[in-house]
Amino acid sequence: MLRLITVDVPRILLALIFLLGAANGFAWMITGQDLIHPPTSDAGMRFEAALRESGFLWPLMKSIDLVAGVMLLFNRAPALALLMLLPIIAVIVLFHLVLNPGGIPIAAVLSVLTAMLLFAWRDRYAALLR
Repeated sequence: MLRLITVDVPRILLALIFLLGAANGFAWMITGQDLIHPPTSDAGMRFEAALRESGFLWPLMKSIDLVAGVMLLFNRAPALALLMLLPIIAVIVLFHLVLNPGGIPIAAVLSVLTAMLLFAWRDRYAALLR
């Protein structure tokens, strides 16, 4: 039961968040329309537009979201999937802290879920920190 609460639920929630983000990103790339788009500040919109207009960064991020989200959802190399997502999670958290304070709740949720999984899989990351 403890593993379910501390590992499985956070893993699945994180997977679903990033799969939703990937679906939204690919929908924008295909149709030019977002599936969902929460309220974002003007500075946040400019930053997002720059990522999208870069031509390569947005598809790269959304591809990583998709692959890592599937890996987390199906519990295939989940520690690796979390490592793949860490730079994206860091950007999301900093984005909301600096450019879009209205999104701090989702940044907090991502931070808590990530911290729970990092702690649960700390033995898998030990060699990286030596």
